[in-house]
Amino acid sequence: MAAAEGLPPEASRAPGASGSAGSARSAGAAVAPSGVPGPPRSAGVAARSALAALIRRDLTVLRKNFGEFAGRTIMQPFLLVFIFLYVFPVIGQGVGSGGGTAGESAFATVLVPGVVSIAVMFQGIQSVAIQMSQEFGFTREIEDRVQAPCPIWLVAVARVLSGAVQGLISAALVLPIAAVVHAPGVRPELHLHWGVVLTLIPLSCLAMTALGLLLGTTFEPRNIGVMFGFVVLPLVFLGGTYYQWTELSAVEVGGFPWLQTLVLLNPLIYISEGMRAGFTDVSHMPLYVVYPVLIGFCVLFLGLGLRNFRRRVLS
Repeated sequence: MAAAEGLPPEASRAPGASGSAGSARSAGAAVAPSGVPGPPRSAGVAARSALAALIRRDLTVLRKNFGEFAGRTIMQPFLLVFIFLYVFPVIGQGVGSGGGTAGESAFATVLVPGVVSIAVMFQGIQSVAIQMSQEFGFTREIEDRVQAPCPIWLVAVARVLSGAVQGLISAALVLPIAAVVHAPGVRPELHLHWGVVLTLIPLSCLAMTALGLLLGTTFEPRNIGVMFGFVVLPLVFLGGTYYQWTELSAVEVGGFPWLQTLVLLNPLIYISEGMRAGFTDVSHMPLYVVYPVLIGFCVLFLGLGLRNFRRRVLS
């Protein structure tokens, strides 16, 4: 896998993850430059060293393939805002055009945070779920990773953390594009609330990469299409990307807002609403609901993903 991505074969293993012999040396005595063994390292120190090495390995691959990463990350959000915020208004079919440019601008304000949310979600799935399914599949790279001198679950955590870093980069790339691509007269009203931005985006990235771990250890490589059709697409369209959760109260049966209630099962709705709280002044779900629920989803996905990961490795 790493050799195909531009790294030499010997670099496909993280430092300290080169096999059982290397693992034993790393977990045991540290070797001084003179070759004389130093004082033994504790298991915790060895695990932290292996974790850092695994993350550095993933980020090195990302750096060497950053152009491909940026293009893959930007393309879908760019096309989304280009069609909805530029092409549609220009041809007279803009969403909210019944209210003139003010209505179209209001839709743009709602859409931009949703586009960033989608970018974070897709990055979590691509960087963890798809890679994980390949490593458990034909590449079998996972066999190299689990030889690192650390617990098996820490190998999965390293992938989640490196994926979260990629999610942060995705958000930083997509937000400027989503904010500037629009037709003349259509301008999203963005007001950054830095306290929310700097806390919610990292939490969202962790939640989505934890979801990626769960999906990647649940679906076989041959079933990736099923994952996108029955999991990813419903998350996107019921995740508040194109609309505000507060407006769904109008969709009701017998006075019960069934859709507004149903989408509460979707983790993406909390990310989209949190992004609106961080980027705009429009109405949104209360933050005292967004943060605890996102933390709960993160813990749930990570716990189930780590359980599945251990089962797959030991099977």
